[in-house]
Amino acid sequence: MTDRPSAGGASAGSAFAGRAVCVAGLGVSGRAAARVLAAHGARVTAVDARDDAAQRARTAELEALGVEVRLGDGDSLPAGTELVVTSPGWRPDTPLLAAAAAAGIEIIGEVELAWRLRPENAAPWLAITGTDGKTTVVRMLASMLTAAGYKALAVGNVGTPIVEAVSEPYDVLAVELSSYQLHWSSSIRPFAAAVLNVAPDHLDWHGSMEAYVAAKSTIFAPGCVAVFNADDDTSTALADRAEGVERRVGFTLRVPRPGEFGVVEELLVDRAFTGDPGTQAVEVAALGDVRPFAPHNVANALAAAALARAFGAPADAVRDGLRAFVPDPHRIQHVADVAGVAYVNDSKATQPHAAAASLAAYRNVVWIAGGLLKGLDVDDLVRSCAGRLRGAVLMGRDRHRLAEALARHAPDVPVVDVPDTDTGAMDRVVTEASGLARPGDTVLLAPVGASFDMFTDYPARGDAFIAAVGRLADARRAAGGPVRPGPAGGAARDAD
Repeated sequence: MTDRPSAGGASAGSAFAGRAVCVAGLGVSGRAAARVLAAHGARVTAVDARDDAAQRARTAELEALGVEVRLGDGDSLPAGTELVVTSPGWRPDTPLLAAAAAAGIEIIGEVELAWRLRPENAAPWLAITGTDGKTTVVRMLASMLTAAGYKALAVGNVGTPIVEAVSEPYDVLAVELSSYQLHWSSSIRPFAAAVLNVAPDHLDWHGSMEAYVAAKSTIFAPGCVAVFNADDDTSTALADRAEGVERRVGFTLRVPRPGEFGVVEELLVDRAFTGDPGTQAVEVAALGDVRPFAPHNVANALAAAALARAFGAPADAVRDGLRAFVPDPHRIQHVADVAGVAYVNDSKATQPHAAAASLAAYRNVVWIAGGLLKGLDVDDLVRSCAGRLRGAVLMGRDRHRLAEALARHAPDVPVVDVPDTDTGAMDRVVTEASGLARPGDTVLLAPVGASFDMFTDYPARGDAFIAAVGRLADARRAAGGPVRPGPAGGAARDAD
């Protein structure tokens, strides 16, 4: 273990004592914020539009702590409110937040609250944002830091709410931050921060691409080590424009220049944190240490390595952390090989940038896609992957938009439309895909769209795919055909 940098945090908990705080939204982060504020002596009113038995059960503990809970009304700003702590999913134009802004009441998120509540000598933050890859990188990073001997935890948009983690005696926190969370943050100062990539997403929430990019840019705070994707123009530009950062460190899938992390033959190398970056490169891992192997996942590993090395982790901890890393499901997860065809579940690919990275990992693909496209354009995606497509099977509400794009840019690719939305729909989708695939092909679930038109969430969609592939394999096995199960897990990317 190497010496950790100084955190330099100061306690601000007393500033909340006696203040009237409205917590807007009672999901995981909202409930955590209400608990912590109550512990700091704030007069907390928590509101949420949901009012059902499950929500009442979840919020009973808050009432026992003295929190006033108002369910069934997420629009009304409680009288006397001095501060609003909002859940990240609440858009700025929701009535309660609009009313607070009009009244000049400060609005912050759980992440900003956590930063303000850090005790003396609080753990430094290594922060990660980007359109894709955040959860994978934050988990890789936590594994590398642990391998280096630090007491580390992955927090933020994944796992433990950060407002609860900041008071614990960790050496360092690996913090995943969405554009929503960054929008509601104003004073966070990570020790090091990374922008993995930027592509259109959540424009309905932010209102424009410019606003979305502006939210991402705030992660490069003065004094931090700014880690950027040298292969992504927007990430590079944000690092170039960042004012007051300590240094800029790039990562690339190419041979790295001085000051970058990159790939040399079969090795991941560091040319930033060496004795002489101009002449020296340090091996931190091999391509074979990255699981699952795909170009975008190698980029994820390089970003995590840059953050870990910025904090002082030795090179062998990067390698050991990657080897110990267990990928999450529903992210480029190899489910099984059936009759010579690989079936891969990337249900987490919920927008074009994510799906493009997934499709680029395979040579011949039968593509399963569809869902809620959230107003995003898919023409560039279809145009870029047309040469890889053996066929496409479309499902979900916005499948017609994908069909139109395929007709424009891949007119020779056979397309099967599955309009079904019942519980057996995924079986029909997988059966149709198997009929289009040849031995050596990959049937890839990379939906592009959100899942809520047919499923409760993207894991439910991925689980349905896995189950359908299992039933297909059982049928082939009964008929005497070859079936080989895939490895457990698989992680590459995460939508915002």
